Amino acid sequence: MEPSLIAADLNLRHFTHEDLPQIRQAIIDVHADAYADATDDEFKKRFPWFVDHWGGSPDFACVIAYDGDEAVGFAYGAPATPRREWWREHLDTAPENSRTFSYSELAVRTKWRKAGAAERLTRGLLDRRDEDLAVLLVDTEHPKVQALYESWGFRKVGERQPFPDSPVCAVMLAELPLG
Repeated sequence: MEPSLIAADLNLRHFTHEDLPQIRQAIIDVHADAYADATDDEFKKRFPWFVDHWGGSPDFACVIAYDGDEAVGFAYGAPATPRREWWREHLDTAPENSRTFSYSELAVRTKWRKAGAAERLTRGLLDRRDEDLAVLLVDTEHPKVQALYESWGFRKVGERQPFPDSPVCAVMLAELPLG
C-alpha cells in the first residue's frame, strides 16, 4: 500500500482541555517513540511537563491520529497570549489581523513517518482554528522539518531559544487557513 493512502486512512480525533486526563498517556507514548533516539536529551525528558502546561490551557486543542486503536501521531497547541506571540519580536510591523494560534507540538511514530501523517495532523488541527495566524518553533538543526513546514505555507521570521537548555529554533509563521 502506498504511504499516502495509509495516511488518508488514519482516523483523526479532536480533543480539548477537558480530555487531557484520557489522552495524556497516548501523547507521551507517541512522543517517546518519535524521539526514541534522543533518550539522553534532558530537554526532551521534560516533555510530560509541556503536555501538562499546554493541556492546562482552557483553550488547548489537540488532534490525535489513530490506526485502529493505536495512536500514531498528535498535534497540539493553544491560542497565543496577545502581545506575547513568538513572532512579535521578529516583525517590524505586526500584521493587521494578528490573533495567533501557538502550534506547540507535532509528533509521529517512527513507522508512520513519510506517509503524510504529519500534514494530516497539522491540517486537522489548524483547519478548525479561527485565529488569523499560526506560529511554531522548529529546531534549526532540522532544516528538512523547516522545509516541510514551508511547503505547507509557513515562513521563517526569526530565531529564538525559548529555554536555556532548549535548541535554538526557527520561528515560523503562517496565515490561516493554510494554503
